[in-house]
Amino acid sequence: MNRYINGQTNHPSFGGNGATMFFLVFALLASVLGIVSKVAGGTHLRAWRNDSLAAAGSSSIVAWAVTALAFGLACKEINVGGWRGWRLRVVEALIIILAFTQLLYVLLLHAGIFSSRYGPGYGDPGYPAGAPGAESVPKGGVTGTRV
Repeated sequence: MNRYINGQTNHPSFGGNGATMFFLVFALLASVLGIVSKVAGGTHLRAWRNDSLAAAGSSSIVAWAVTALAFGLACKEINVGGWRGWRLRVVEALIIILAFTQLLYVLLLHAGIFSSRYGPGYGDPGYPAGAPGAESVPKGGVTGTRV
């Protein structure tokens, strides 16, 4: 791929070099995975439970990994210069900005690992009965007995 970007191999493509097609594929894949990750994050925000946090966290890591691949290609293509259309430059700039915002999203989702202040904990009310660390409160709301 470096040969395509550096112009050592001629390949018809959109714009400047042969790696542009790979960049566009990774950019489209990163955008779709990012949207799916944000939907999983919205579901987690609504449910606010550990299982929804796991789904949102794992999808955000996969989306960030693909975005990092597109980010690397965008940085490599920007340094090459040469003739490229303004649309390709805009997509490259958006992918570079998206890589940093996606990383911030991943870090915010995983902040709950370090403190239960930033995410759901096992002792939170509403966690399913029988789960490890869940508080067992009788259905009637009685927490103790009178003597």
